Amino acid sequence: MKLIIERAALLKSLGHVQNVVECRNTIPILSNVKLVAKDGQLRLNATDMDLDIVDATQAQVIEPGETTAPAHMLYDIVKKLPDGAEVELDATSGDGQMVLRSGRSRFSLSCLPASEFPVMSGGDLPVSFALVAAQLKDLIDKTRFAISTEETRYYLNGIYLHAYTEGKAPVLRAVATDGHRLASTETELPVGAEDMPGIIIPRKTVNELHKLIEETEGEILVSLSDAKVQFSFDGVMLTSKLIDGTFPDYERVIPQGNDKELKVGRKVLADAVDRVSAISTEKSRAVKLTLDAGSLVLSASSPDSGSATDELEADYGGERLEIGFNASYLLEIMRQISADDITLQLSDAAAPTIIREEGDENTLYVLMPMRV
Repeated sequence: MKLIIERAALLKSLGHVQNVVECRNTIPILSNVKLVAKDGQLRLNATDMDLDIVDATQAQVIEPGETTAPAHMLYDIVKKLPDGAEVELDATSGDGQMVLRSGRSRFSLSCLPASEFPVMSGGDLPVSFALVAAQLKDLIDKTRFAISTEETRYYLNGIYLHAYTEGKAPVLRAVATDGHRLASTETELPVGAEDMPGIIIPRKTVNELHKLIEETEGEILVSLSDAKVQFSFDGVMLTSKLIDGTFPDYERVIPQGNDKELKVGRKVLADAVDRVSAISTEKSRAVKLTLDAGSLVLSASSPDSGSATDELEADYGGERLEIGFNASYLLEIMRQISADDITLQLSDAAAPTIIREEGDENTLYVLMPMRV
């Protein structure tokens, strides 16, 4: 294999694939990126056996072929080359080395045979549909913060993506929960997704996909089976195993009888929560909301530090209610919302609260209360 490629193009592709490679690997080949040069393209492939990414970029292929090289080291070298440089990759010597030349710089990297590199991107993916990048980004943005990090309940360690057909119009819905808060958002069901199985996309996949789609505005082809999902766009193909588990019946968590409504400015509430929570103990970060006609009082206390209160004007006409929330969880929900105003739908101090963004009927957040 021998080729010449622009540094910027190589760096961009390496940046996409090297994130998948774990820093420590017991299997040496998994520390490497596979390089395949043919038909005027360089294809880079990296995997951790759960997640696989292929990125293709244009290159001047002098001699077609393939090899593998240490992913993080290669990325580090290319990153440190000067802007505008041309890079030559040469693995034609047959001695298990790949030589990288750029200007007066020369590096020799130990390679492993490409035949040892695992293949993960094959297999039958019977369901296929297209999503605009902005739609997929929105589904991820509004839910991924609620993904659980608790490994014992592994089936909560991802976003549950499924076709929901029980409403007025069928939708593609994304849900994430960690048992303390739940985020649910939806978009119009794409053609081809009607018969998709409900899938749980792992947290690492969600995060890598989020980084990749930041740079694209076109359509993303989503292909899936019961065990795998694949996202294809702009020369990138991301393939991931799915979480093999059953996502809980999240609709049972969404309360139906919350008859008390509080309307308040999002930024005003977020700023007040941030202020009063400064005094509460870091472990619980509990803040109490006292709702009364036309007003909202936030308070927090700490046995060591003292207490704090803050009063806001709010649109509330129900009976007096005191309810406590984890301040960090409440603030995190506020950060997902872009509208000026939000609505809290409440029942009592022990029941979950629904939080909605003004003007967005497709998204809701559920927050479990705390004792304060």
